[in-house]
Amino acid sequence: MNFHDLEAEVLELACSCKGRISLYIETEEGIIQKNSDEIFSSASLIKVPILLAGLSQAEKGLLQLTEELEVADHARVGGSGVLQTMSKGLKLSAIDLMTLMIVVSDNTAANLVIDLIGKENINGWIKGCKLNSTELNRKMMDFEALKKGFDNKTTARDMANCLKSLAEHSLLSGEHTDLALRILDAQQFKNKLANYIDLENVQVASKTGELPGVEHDCAIFTRKGRMAIAAVLADQLKDQEAGREVLSSIGRRICRYMMED
Repeated sequence: MNFHDLEAEVLELACSCKGRISLYIETEEGIIQKNSDEIFSSASLIKVPILLAGLSQAEKGLLQLTEELEVADHARVGGSGVLQTMSKGLKLSAIDLMTLMIVVSDNTAANLVIDLIGKENINGWIKGCKLNSTELNRKMMDFEALKKGFDNKTTARDMANCLKSLAEHSLLSGEHTDLALRILDAQQFKNKLANYIDLENVQVASKTGELPGVEHDCAIFTRKGRMAIAAVLADQLKDQEAGREVLSSIGRRICRYMMED
């Protein structure tokens, strides 16, 4: 599949989505975008800048990745993740919490990392990286804040640019870049952009996000020195399975494009 076929098929799939959709896909041959600057509730995509802000602090010596934090009962929240069900008195290192926050999208881990880094520091890092439409305004599962109008926000362009900067080693040192990519590569929810991909031939480092009526994914695709960055955000979905299928089909086209030698 050549780039022009990829662009045509991706945009056709986007138009078939029964909801609001935004996408930004960058390859070596060009950019495909649709509504890429429209602001969406970030859902769990916000955990990517939280991770990178934490690694940036570690790189500067402001945070020790081996520091252990207790998973207190009052800090445990519902939704995705495993910490909410684990034993009392559990202590985990900062890097383990960051890893759980991405790999199984653990909401309790994310909130502990937010407390460790500080919301203002995370938002400062976000603005410093010129992710101008991305904001961390509440913790995970904080429905009271949501009722008051405080939500975490991002755009397809911001998420793609964030991943691109990471992949190009312009955000962090080599050591911390490699760590971030390993964590994103281990992300276990592969049911959207990576759903139909042969992961032995195309590597996908990614983070998904979802809420009622919302299906998001952002990913770095690599194969034999080639790279593509994608962020696809969809909301106002009455049928979430149909929304996931649109993202899966877009991912399959990207894979087909990456497999062209």
